Amino acid sequence: MAVKSFRPTSPAKRHMTVADYSELTDKKPEKSLLAKKKKTSGRNNYGRITVRHKGGGNRQKIRIIDWKRQRDGIPATVKSIEYDPNRTAYIALIQYVDGQKAYILAPQGLKEGMEVISGPDVDINIGNTLPLQNIPIGTIIHNVEMYPGRGAQLVRSAGASANLMAKENKYAQLRMPSGEYRMIPLNCRATVGSVGNIEHENIKIGKAGRNRHRGVRPGTRGLAMNPVDHPHGGGEGATSIGLPSPRTPWGKPTMGKKTRKKRKESDRYIVRRRKK
Repeated sequence: MAVKSFRPTSPAKRHMTVADYSELTDKKPEKSLLAKKKKTSGRNNYGRITVRHKGGGNRQKIRIIDWKRQRDGIPATVKSIEYDPNRTAYIALIQYVDGQKAYILAPQGLKEGMEVISGPDVDINIGNTLPLQNIPIGTIIHNVEMYPGRGAQLVRSAGASANLMAKENKYAQLRMPSGEYRMIPLNCRATVGSVGNIEHENIKIGKAGRNRHRGVRPGTRGLAMNPVDHPHGGGEGATSIGLPSPRTPWGKPTMGKKTRKKRKESDRYIVRRRKK
């Protein structure tokens, strides 16, 4: 995939870049694998805004992704590579030999017409899914389960990949995209290869309107508010926040404050944290 830029015919287009979508197949999504997507605009069941800066956006439908890949031993052919508005990665429509269709994440290098298969004894080829205990050390993987049979939860965004570093007792040790080393049970499944659409990180929004299309509403700086609305508010003219560190509108420390729950159950599976 290449990133397309524009002539600076307006201030917005000067810096805006988009994907050229050359990898995609010109095809509408599979209707049997679509579901309605209800938007809440950040409101809870009382109608109160609990998540700010959400609302509007284009209408979207959910593509039902097969995260489990449990149809072992049944080969499937890649019918198309498609865009999914709900994620940064592209998705691939596959059709099994018995006619059943499914969506999977499209790994880097997967093309229309290629064959994928899942199971404990399949080859180590791009797009194949198998348990970690059957994957050689050093293999690049994505779409990793955390608990056997639950479906993939890790390494699913565009361009992401994990590295299988070691196997010991009942666990495999993975190096995650963040640099964290984490233990995953050996009977969990993963898919060979890295997630496609690797150029996604180079795309620049360029203008406010594109964010509105994505359902993101404008955010007001705390400094521009009154003291009653934000801890940073008040003062005559442009002033500092007057606090040792920035705060949220509800007075909680932000920008550097760790939000991970202390003594989280999964902490025992982390061998080395990220940024260490």
